[in-house]
Formats: sequence, structure tokens, C-alpha cells
Amino acid sequence: MKKLQFRSIVALANSKLSIKFAAVLLSMSTLISALLGIFRDRLLNSLYLDTYPTGIDAYTAAFTVPDFMFFILTSGALAVSFIPVFNQRLASGNKKSAWELSTSVLNLFAIVTLITSILIMVLADPLIRYIVGPGLDESGTILAINMMRVIAINPFLFSIATVLSSMQQAVGRFVFYSLAPALYNVGILIGITVFTGGINLFGIQFFEGGIMGVALGVVFGAVLQVIVSLIGLFGLGFDYEFKIYWRNHGFRNVLKLLPARSLDQGIDYVSGIVNTNLSSRMGAGALRSYQQANTLHTMPVNLVGVAISTAFFPKLTEEVGEDNLTEFNDTFRKALRMIVWISLPISAIAYFARGYIVNFIKNGGNPVIASILGSLVLAIFAQSVFHIASRGFYARQDTKTPFIVSVVSIGFSIILSIVFTTMGFGPDGLGWAQSIGAVVEMFILLGLLNKRSNHQLFDKTFMSGIWRMLMATVVTSVSAYVLTKFFPLLRTDDSFFVTFPKFMIISLGSLLIYIFASYLLELKEASPIMHFLGRILFGNLDNHRSDKKDYFYLEKKISLVYN
Repeated sequence: MKKLQFRSIVALANSKLSIKFAAVLLSMSTLISALLGIFRDRLLNSLYLDTYPTGIDAYTAAFTVPDFMFFILTSGALAVSFIPVFNQRLASGNKKSAWELSTSVLNLFAIVTLITSILIMVLADPLIRYIVGPGLDESGTILAINMMRVIAINPFLFSIATVLSSMQQAVGRFVFYSLAPALYNVGILIGITVFTGGINLFGIQFFEGGIMGVALGVVFGAVLQVIVSLIGLFGLGFDYEFKIYWRNHGFRNVLKLLPARSLDQGIDYVSGIVNTNLSSRMGAGALRSYQQANTLHTMPVNLVGVAISTAFFPKLTEEVGEDNLTEFNDTFRKALRMIVWISLPISAIAYFARGYIVNFIKNGGNPVIASILGSLVLAIFAQSVFHIASRGFYARQDTKTPFIVSVVSIGFSIILSIVFTTMGFGPDGLGWAQSIGAVVEMFILLGLLNKRSNHQLFDKTFMSGIWRMLMATVVTSVSAYVLTKFFPLLRTDDSFFVTFPKFMIISLGSLLIYIFASYLLELKEASPIMHFLGRILFGNLDNHRSDKKDYFYLEKKISLVYN
């Protein structure tokens, strides 16, 4: 009975979701994962940033190469290469080919990443000493080497989880897919709170503890990701075999699409490696400070850009597959407008409230992290837009164009990082270089995509909407600045419970002003929210409207946004 109940719950969770619901679910799961990440970093920084900066720098450096190899070999590269081809197979009714494709991709990536993980373990010493952490002292270097050898297994575990979750994403299953990032952070939290105290079983001390326990938690989190991804396969009909179908045309097509996107991912991460190398030379704690600021700016990018783009991507691929370019343009514009409308005020608020935000991950704040975060706010907006812009090409099975654009923009960003560091800008220079590179990449991608659409993608209506969003953002920026003066961050504000209420007043106050300004500027994105707020504050609007035309006009505007 219990087994049957469990199966029913899993089957319900694995139901296909609409784009709206999927976007909301992914955003919520990303938010939960981000909050867990904040709690994770707060614990780590409280324990080590001030008392053991060398150790926390070593921990941060140890991630660099395993993460790089995962990103270049798997990560988003697989999803955007695999999903369009997999969907084509299913749409044509060729399920046998679809499952052959899936099992081939899973086995190939498992083999490749396992070999990669072993190589990282073997080469950890020179990788730390000469590539990612040349500025670490000897004790930090040895610790980073040992940590990297533990974390090295993650590319293998992550690749398995990514292939499994990509299958679910392709058919509109997002529940278990959305749980994976949160469970990864849960694993790390267990590492911080449990494994750092040592592992003792039946009186036998298997592990002494210390900061190395955090590295064990990282691996444990990756294992949890694999488990939840396996559960998400329930009822999908996946017929696994330990075999690679080299003659499968879909598999060959994925292999053709994959290199450009993999290199694109790798090139993007090269900038991170360069910045890690440069920040390791700026004194103890600088590497961690840059990484923390980078993590904070990435959270809204994932919450908005990645979540919305991921939800819209299957629809975009479907419309391209049906050769319905008009619908493709409409869907893309809707997704882009949504991302721009949300990411603009977030970027503005993040700049003025950066000190408050840093308090979430470090008791009492940290001026270095706050300053770097301020230099990264342009990247919040640009990188959010990048995710939907790049998927506009991936839906067309074009991975080469985004790759070439990334090579140019990332190369430009790396040059700027070196120049700014030479000029003595410190960690802030790394942030500004990243922001400028992201803006350049965004504009080039959008320009090329518009050209690909015969300059029909961005019409006058769309551009008018963007300009009005910018105007609303200016109003929001002023309000955020004023609110920070009324609720200043004091030196004595060293508690989360003191800082958080101030941040919420500033952010929510600014967002409400933004929504109201958007409504006055007749931006359709604001109408559903204003309608919702009106019903909360004044009751059912239907009973108070004598003019039915106005009511139906409002309902029409709402449907334009949601349908």
C-alpha cells in the first residue's frame, strides 16, 4: 500500500507542466536553492573567512578545475544540444531512437567524465600551484590540492544527473529536475555542520574533520542530485542499456552540436579561472571575496534568466521544429520582455543595497565583497538576457554562433581583467571587466538573432516597451537610494535579524514603486500584479466596476501576459 502510494506521488510529480507553471516552479526552486546557498556561505564565512582566510581560499580554489571540466563537458552544453534532437525523435513517434539516443549520451558522458575525474585527481598538484592558485601560501596550496582530489569525482556524478534531468526537461517534467540544486546545497550544509566534526562509526574514526569535511559534503550533495534525478525517470519509459549506439542519427547529431556549445561553456569559464588566478595574488581572503561576490550576482541570474529561459526553451525548439517562425518570434519576445522587466529593477536594487546583501553571507558585512558586487550589477542584467538570447540560437540547432560571440566577448573580458589588475583596481577591476564583457556579448547576440529573423524580431512596440522599462528603472533607482538613506546600514548592524528587515523595506518598497511606475507607463507586465494587489486591497473588482468595458479590457491585458 505504501509502495503504491509512493508511486502515485512520484507519478503526480512527474506530470507534464505548462510553461507558466514550469517557469514559476523553476524560479521558486532556484530561490530555495539560492537561500540554502546563502545559508551555506554564511556558515562557511562565519567559520573561516576572518579566522582562516587561507583555508577558505583553498576551498574556493579547489572547486575551479572540477567545475570547469563539468561545464565544458556537460552542464548546459548537453541540455541545449540534447533536448532539441530528443524532442524531434519523440515528435516523430520514434521512441526507440529517442531511448537509444538517451542511453548513448548517458554512457558516453559517464565514461568521459569518469576519466576526467581521475585525471584531475592525478594532476591536482600542478593545477593548484600553477593554474588556479599560484598566490596561495604553501599550507593553503597543500590543502587546496587535497580538497581538489576529493571534489574531483563531481564531474562524473554531475554528468549522470544532468543527462537524466535533461530527459525530464525535454518532456516537460520539472519537479525532480528543480529539486536537484537544493539537495546539492543540503549536502554541503551537512558537510559544514556534521562532517567538519569528524566521522566516527562504531568507535572507529574514519575522518578527523576540519574544513576538509566541507569537501566531503560537496560530494555528498552531488550523490543526492543523482538519486533525485533517478526518481524523476519514473514512468518515463526509459529503456537503459550499457551500450553506445554510434549509428543512431540523433546521437550523431548531438555529437555534432555538442563541441561548439561545450567550447562556449569552457570559454566562458576560462574567464573565471583567470580571475581566480589573479585574485589569489591579491592577499589572503581576496579569492574568496571575489568568488562570493560572483556567487551573489549569479543568484538573480539563475532565478530570472536561467529559470525563465529553461521553461521557454522546449516551446522555442518545438516552434522551430514546426517551422513556425512567427510563433517563435512571438514566444521569444515574450520571454525576453519578461526577463528584462524583472532583471532591470533587481540590478538597480542590488547596487544600492549591496552592503545589506553581503550581510546575509557574512555577519557584519564585508566592504570588499560589497564593492565587487557593485561592479557586477551590469552583469546581472546582461547575463540574464544572455540566457534567452543564446537559447534563441540553440532552438535553431545553431551552437556555433553563440560560441564565436563568447570567444570574442570573453577574450575582451580577460584582457580587461589583466589591464584593470595591472592598473591597481584590485578585485573591483575583475568585476567591471566581467560586466563590460557580458554587456558586449548580450548586444552582439541580440543583434545577430534579429538579423537572422530578417530584422522582424524587435519591432517598434517591443522597443517602446524596453524604453519604458528603463524609465521605470530610473524611478526605482532613485527610490532605492532614498530608502537606503532612511534605513541606513550601521556598523552595529551585525545581525541577520537587524539587516534583513531594512533590506526588505528597501527592496519591496522599490519594487512596488517599479510596478506602479510600469503600470502608469502602460507596461502590460505590470497589469496582472496591479490587478492582484487591487483585489487584495479593495476586494473583488468585479463588484465595483460599473463599466464592463473597462473590466474586459483589463482581463484582455492580463491574458496577453499569461497566455
